[in-house]
Order: sequence, then structure tokens, then C-alpha cells
Amino acid sequence: MSGKTSNGIRRITLDIETTSSGNIIDPASLELSVVCTHDTETDSYTAYTVPELPSLWPILEKADLIVGYNSDHFDIPILNKYYAGDLAGVPSVDLLAEIKNVLGRRLKLDSVAEGTLGRKKSGSGLDAVRWWEAGEYEKVKKYCIDDVRITKEIYEFALKNGFVKYSNFGEIRQIPLDTSKWESGQKASMTHILPF
Repeated sequence: MSGKTSNGIRRITLDIETTSSGNIIDPASLELSVVCTHDTETDSYTAYTVPELPSLWPILEKADLIVGYNSDHFDIPILNKYYAGDLAGVPSVDLLAEIKNVLGRRLKLDSVAEGTLGRKKSGSGLDAVRWWEAGEYEKVKKYCIDDVRITKEIYEFALKNGFVKYSNFGEIRQIPLDTSKWESGQKASMTHILPF
């Protein structure tokens, strides 16, 4: 799927990286290094550093759906530190939460990417922290965009097939997902999440 979704939903797939690995129990204590997105309206991938976030907010405010992997627990709380409103008010699909609801445990994005798409991630979050500390900002952006691409492709695979797959010590297993409400056709620009 490229461009707008078939039902006209504007979907933003996103992923963030942080400046340190820090406190995973309280993600909001971490500082953002970069956030990357895919926008179905423009079919483009974009990276934003903290000074560039004002360009991202109008896009998220006009989104009908945010898609991520561990986004409800990690990405959105961290982004909310920089945003004047509350991004938790935007309809979202957190693929990790969907998988955990069925499987009863969390899976790494790498495992789902390998099982569903037949390829692995290009690095890890710890790599991204090291690259950022070393001033290799373009490397972090490329890695983050790769994760967005993987997340988007897994989401679209699940939407089309009603399941994802994961690699479990070399064995590929399937997880059924109820995708019927992911894009229910309700368009909802989220300008009301702003405090004014």
C-alpha cells in the first residue's frame, strides 16, 4: 500500500530514538534524539530532531491514526514531553500491545520482522544511542527510518492477512490479530488535543 489508504485514512507510522538507554520503567524520563515518520498522505519518510518538532505537530494533529511498535508505552509518552497537547488522544495502533494481548508476552520488533517480512532490523536502540553520542546523527536517522519502514510493512501485512508471524529460535509461528477496528473508516483530525 502506498499513498493514501484505500479508505482515505491518514495514517502516520512513527518511531523514536533517545539520547540514552536510561530508565525504561519511566520512558518519559528519557530525552528524544530523533523521531521518524511515514505519512500515507505524502507516502514519504521524514526524520525530525528536537528543533524540527514544530514541523511534526501539525502532521500528527491531522492524522486519523498513529501506528507504532511499543508506541503507547514508549514513543508517545516521550513525544508528549515536547508537545503542548496530549498525543495520547490521537487514535493509535500499538502493534506490540496488539501482539501481547494475544500472545500474553512481549516480542521484539526484530523477531516479528524476521517472521513476517523475512528480514531483520538494521541495528538496535543501543546502537542508535552510541551513534548519537558519537555525533553520527545521519546514521541514527537512517536506522530510525528503517524501523518505521519495518513497522509500516508489518502493520500493512497484518491489516491484509489478519495475522503476523514471529521467529522463535528459528521456528516461525503465527499470531492472529483482530484488525477489524484498526481503520474503521472514521476520519478524525485531532486538532482538539491542543490546549487552545
